[in-house]
Amino acid sequence: MTTIAFIGLGTMGYPMAGHLARAGLSVTVFNRTLCKAEAWCSEFSGNKAPSPASAAKNADIVITCVGNDDDLREVITGPEGALYSLKPGALLIDHSTVSASVSREFASSVASAGARFVDAPVSGGQQGAVNGQLTIMCGGSETDVTDAELIIRHYARAITHMGPVGNGQLTKMVNQICVAGLVQALAEGMHFAEKANLDVEKAMEAVSQGAASSWQMLNRHKTMIAGEYEHGFAVDWMRKDLAICQNEARLTGATLPITALVDQFYAEVQAMGGGRWDTSSLLARLQRKE
Repeated sequence: MTTIAFIGLGTMGYPMAGHLARAGLSVTVFNRTLCKAEAWCSEFSGNKAPSPASAAKNADIVITCVGNDDDLREVITGPEGALYSLKPGALLIDHSTVSASVSREFASSVASAGARFVDAPVSGGQQGAVNGQLTIMCGGSETDVTDAELIIRHYARAITHMGPVGNGQLTKMVNQICVAGLVQALAEGMHFAEKANLDVEKAMEAVSQGAASSWQMLNRHKTMIAGEYEHGFAVDWMRKDLAICQNEARLTGATLPITALVDQFYAEVQAMGGGRWDTSSLLARLQRKE
């Protein structure tokens, strides 16, 4: 399976599709903003298509990486969606972060077309996508996930099969719930260090050697100290993800008080004009309240 259609060249999809082209696979891309597809074709070896359906035609693997439920619905089942040109036996791998119910919905539609579906949301941010070091959580049959791994290993460092379709998205929700709490705790710790007149960077270096260490601390504390919030996943997208988490929690009966609170803190960051800042900007919210 070496003929790939890659739909969605955003912050994550652009470098992910690039890894596939560099691996020598035949890649055709589609992006709603045509200039992004043209830029990708100039940088990598591949072709651009005018619609998801034309990109997916004759492809062995169709990969989607778009923003939300509605975006995914547009590129799969919209008027020019990929569903209408999937060949029998093709595998659609969805790297979007969407609701589990939507993943199950599209898995059914794709199966009706004689094709296969794996939900495979990713974690690791733009840095992980560029470096080919993403963590990917997959939902689907064992055979389909095994086939998907042959492709997604080109940009992943860890791939875990979590069970049937939808379980990949549920696992991504766990990831976002944990990240939200970690970033808020990191912001509060750094804010406390500032108010206590500590050398904040030295304090972070000290505690990162112990039990408080996290990926967020190791990779974000220096840019947070510098007030630079252009290094990762945007607040607007995190709020979208946390809404998915809270909706699912209502269905399952899970209680997420910290997640709900941090979501409101991110709403305050948006009100500050920080919707496109990365998620570590929770520190800016605390500093503004001084």
